[in-house]
Amino acid sequence: MGERGPKFRGPLSALLRRDRWAAVGGLAALTLLTALQSRWVANAMMRSSSPWFVSPLARWGPAELATVGLMWGVMMVAMMTPIASPMVLTFAGLERRRLGDRGSPWWTTSSFLGGYLLLWMGFGLVMTLAQWGLHSAAMLSTCGMKAASSAVDAVLLASAGLFQFSSAKAACLKHCRTPVGFLLSEWRAGMSGALVMGMRHGLYCVGCCWLLMALLFVVGVMNAAWCAVLAALVLAERLLPGGQWLARAVGVVLVLCGVGVAVAIV
Repeated sequence: MGERGPKFRGPLSALLRRDRWAAVGGLAALTLLTALQSRWVANAMMRSSSPWFVSPLARWGPAELATVGLMWGVMMVAMMTPIASPMVLTFAGLERRRLGDRGSPWWTTSSFLGGYLLLWMGFGLVMTLAQWGLHSAAMLSTCGMKAASSAVDAVLLASAGLFQFSSAKAACLKHCRTPVGFLLSEWRAGMSGALVMGMRHGLYCVGCCWLLMALLFVVGVMNAAWCAVLAALVLAERLLPGGQWLARAVGVVLVLCGVGVAVAIV
């Protein structure tokens, strides 16, 4: 990593200087994509003849699990790809500098992104199993796929809020907020190395916001607006100068909301 390559030129240079704008643009695209996806899937699930239909009353079999698993996988990719853009662009820049005129960084960059998304698709599988459990326990609302139990809502809100103050959250967020530091400390050469690096970044990313993603069971898995809000929050934690304090402020709000829901139950 000590060798010096040529200066960045062309579109890549412009992107690297404007990675935050690229992320914001990706988030805008995400809002549109999740809205279209949510509307399409919701309409499809209302038609019993549709292969996407998952009955709210019947027991789930392999087909239903595969349907919901695919939904979660697509949603995680749509939400997290724009959020990863600063790290991916930084990786592409470092790889371009390392390779110089000897090659293109796009194959290794694609491998890096693939490893990152692989971790989030795995998380989507975990969420699929969680949704299956809620469905089997008759604790999943048929409206928007959200928890039908206020007790579950209170636990998820309070847990997500408290996690915002944890050392695990702080450690994972630190890695996500310092792309260059992460890449230099984790650097591995080649396609397989880029894949491993992407997976390790994905592990930190999942560790940073898995409980925030679980809040989709509170607001509704099919709620496109809240998907965009959660994605915007995760992005803000990483990009804003006071991202760590924002995370804690959100934690306070979530704990208060959890307490409020719990009090309402009593």
